[in-house]
Amino acid sequence: MREMRAAFGATTADLVENDDRVAVVLAEISTDYFADALRRHPARVVNIGIMEQAMVGVAAGFAMEGFHPIAHSLSPFMAERPYEQLKVDFGYQGLGGTFVGVGGSYDYAAEGATHHAPADASLMLAIPGMEVLVPGHGDEVDRLLRATYANGHPTYLRASVATNADAFDVAPGRIEIVRRGAGATLLAFGPMLDRILAASEGFDVTVAYATSLEPFDHSGLRAIAGAEPRVVVVEPFYQGTSAPVVAETFRGVPASLAFIGVPRAFIHGYGTPADLDADVGLDVGGLRQRMSNVL
Repeated sequence: MREMRAAFGATTADLVENDDRVAVVLAEISTDYFADALRRHPARVVNIGIMEQAMVGVAAGFAMEGFHPIAHSLSPFMAERPYEQLKVDFGYQGLGGTFVGVGGSYDYAAEGATHHAPADASLMLAIPGMEVLVPGHGDEVDRLLRATYANGHPTYLRASVATNADAFDVAPGRIEIVRRGAGATLLAFGPMLDRILAASEGFDVTVAYATSLEPFDHSGLRAIAGAEPRVVVVEPFYQGTSAPVVAETFRGVPASLAFIGVPRAFIHGYGTPADLDADVGLDVGGLRQRMSNVL
């Protein structure tokens, strides 16, 4: 399977070479992927050091000059530390730019709370006009990044260490049907798909797959869920992050909705991401139990 961070580096380096309006702003993270681009295009590929607020400000400067800026860091340092700049410099001014975070929710689990970011997607959704993309495979990172980097919108692309085994031919704002069943609809976001397929084995349910929180495929989900919607959403960030989006899908329609994600509590455990998945009930066994409880 293709690792998301490497896919981001390869795709972005290719965009720099083939589109002279692409600018990349880094804050010391993932610079190895851009060693050649930093040397070949020093005016458009810059590493400003560990100054994430300044990174977003510089990216906004590029956007105001007509460039398509791509900024990147670990998720807590891309979505949380420079939030004021994302909100004001891009959201308020209506500028387009791409912000790629890696490591949410706790991919760098052993580093502790400074490197946890289960709130990143909800923060980005709170900025009017911000797109939020949640790929589940490196090839999907490539497709989503190419589809959005020059569209004039601010876009948060949430990459992770956890990946699904196979990629889908995804597009922003489109839900894929993975398995058909007669019961409830399970909607898996990004890297949760493989786990939810394994955890729902033996359940007569439909499994759908989303890589986009905003834009969101409201009409697609309504069609999949049917006349009496029973939907269980499985998300890799704080539980209920997608609730406003999914609830909007069924406005005025009686629907049963449940959300399974990272519990809204600080994580004090240490270990690997798999260890923390087990701790919070997002491994296959935990998901099966939690699904059984809501179904």
